[in-house]
Amino acid sequence: MSGPRILLVNDDGIHAPGLKVLEEIARTVSDDVWVVAPADEQSGMGRALTLNAPLRVEQFDDQRFSVSGTPTDCVHMAMDILMKDGRPDLLLSGVNSGQNIADDVTMSGTVAAAMHGVQMGVRSIALSQAYGFEGRDKIRWETASAHGPRVLKALLDTPWSQNTLLNVNFPDRAPDQVAGSEVTVQGKRDQVVLRADERMDLRGRAYYWLGFNGKLSDPAVGTDLRAVYEGRISITPLHLDLTNYDARTRLKDALGETLNP
Repeated sequence: MSGPRILLVNDDGIHAPGLKVLEEIARTVSDDVWVVAPADEQSGMGRALTLNAPLRVEQFDDQRFSVSGTPTDCVHMAMDILMKDGRPDLLLSGVNSGQNIADDVTMSGTVAAAMHGVQMGVRSIALSQAYGFEGRDKIRWETASAHGPRVLKALLDTPWSQNTLLNVNFPDRAPDQVAGSEVTVQGKRDQVVLRADERMDLRGRAYYWLGFNGKLSDPAVGTDLRAVYEGRISITPLHLDLTNYDARTRLKDALGETLNP
């Protein structure tokens, strides 16, 4: 079959079940699949780089490695060291355990790996499997597994701009209950879902776990949030330019004479 050279990365670690699902999806379009994933879970690391410690690489076979660092570290190690003789044509990140939608994308290690791939000139797609909307008993990996190959092939047949990554989220539905796909915009939750939970250790000292409330919001139609809530596969094009161009225009008009008398 051959096909494009594909790099797989994640933030859940080298032994994560979602990485196995991602490899199955990737092998429907190529035999040339490489895995370079964190040695341990790195959820919520965003675009963090390891700058104050050495990186260690463990090799499992010719095209499978773990790195003692963040998802972004993994992408960089793959490009600069492990695949330097033949860089990938495509980077797939995930399949993440849990959705990466709305505000999540700025914290997500899954999305960050795809961002770094784009920065290094490689077409990149982040994939996540939502859970918790219909109970937290299990993650429906079978949904990503069933729909992932079709979505991936469709995306590879569609051009998108060079500075853009695609953020794909599979809903918390059984495969036969998925209500189609939708190209969406990044949403915004109408409440803060991150919380700090205070606990006490055995010596009576306080410590804290950060976590999420998991509350459903009331998002706008057309957003990634609404699509996933309603059982659709969300596909959101994201880019690295965070500039608010409307605000830029207003600031230029308001500050032009003040800053440049």
